[in-house]
Amino acid sequence: MQNLMRFFTRLGDKAGALGALVSAMGCSMCFPAIASLGAALGLGFLDQWEGLFLETLMPAFAWLALVVNALGWLSHRQWHRSLLGMLGPTILLLSLYPWFQYAWSSYATYAGIGIMIAVSIWDLLSPANRRCADGVCETPKK
Repeated sequence: MQNLMRFFTRLGDKAGALGALVSAMGCSMCFPAIASLGAALGLGFLDQWEGLFLETLMPAFAWLALVVNALGWLSHRQWHRSLLGMLGPTILLLSLYPWFQYAWSSYATYAGIGIMIAVSIWDLLSPANRRCADGVCETPKK
């Protein structure tokens, strides 16, 4: 059961980061820097679904990454990994809703997506391992 949860949390984290990035690549008006990268990769046809990406898919993938990283704590019990994993989607969701009215919100969006991708790469290169026994986590003695 533990291996299955670890698999789904790792897969969900990567899917959330990749989905948010591809969604941003389809929004040329909102995110011109990422959209130009998407156009260079041949994803320019995505601009016809810009509203769907910005209003539905990007928040959905950010919520997926947020929930999966929160659940990841149950499998590896490393609060710093979970906190960093939840930081990117939180910044992304804040930039899409309450901060969208500010001119600097696109920078927050780029930062959120960047953090999500960095944490996903970190998880690929150095997977999280459980730091305590099943059900019992002792505090380290000084």
